Amino acid sequence: MHQINNTCHSQTAKKINTEQIEQIIKAIIAGKYSWACVLILRFSGYNPIDYIPYRTYIRLLKNNCLAEKSNSKDTEKKEVFDIKSNLIRL
Repeated sequence: MHQINNTCHSQTAKKINTEQIEQIIKAIIAGKYSWACVLILRFSGYNPIDYIPYRTYIRLLKNNCLAEKSNSKDTEKKEVFDIKSNLIRL
């Protein structure tokens, strides 16, 4: 009977790698605690929709995933601009 209880409570938990932990820590440092919770659920192998209301989850995705993409595009534009300005100075 003891073995039955152990097998019922055991789940196949995924290990979170260091890159994923860094993403979670960055979210916490930025004060985005809800986003950190979503990341923890995702990286652990759970579906965040099962724990967070759908509208809230979509809002978090829009605020965080789209913001990350726009930030990376801005840095790429700045780097290209810096390269052009260096060429003009030469």
